[in-house]
Amino acid sequence: MENKVSIKISEADQKILNDAFQTIRDTFRKYAFTLSPKDRQDLPKMADGTEAFVIKALELATKNPQFNPPFMDLVEMKKDLDAYFEIKPFLTMAKQSWDEFSDTAMEAGSEAYVQALAFYNSIKLAVKMKIPGAKAIYEELKKRFEVSPKSNSGTED
Repeated sequence: MENKVSIKISEADQKILNDAFQTIRDTFRKYAFTLSPKDRQDLPKMADGTEAFVIKALELATKNPQFNPPFMDLVEMKKDLDAYFEIKPFLTMAKQSWDEFSDTAMEAGSEAYVQALAFYNSIKLAVKMKIPGAKAIYEELKKRFEVSPKSNSGTED
């Protein structure tokens, strides 16, 4: 078994990371907006392919106000577009950080889990060989793999 992750994040570095993330969250919180899962699903999304359309629509709406619907607010549209482009670079940095943290945690967790499975399989073998003390350890660890019986679906037989 190859061990790719062999790290111990020092308490000092943990504090630096925690403080840095807290500073980012505290700084952005005054601008942040929270969406429900349904809102996230229902909202029309702006992405790379949509950006040029929105920029062009703003430009043309500004030059041709006679075509703007009465409920349209060009000042707010420009403000929203500017906010989008101000936030976008931070999304990239956050995604990079997320990927690094996520990948490292996934690899470390996987390595620990594989080692735990190796130990569990060794204990199962020790139980089969009737090695003293193995059964208690096996009984404790096997709980992870027990499947709970399916509950009655509410129908009576």
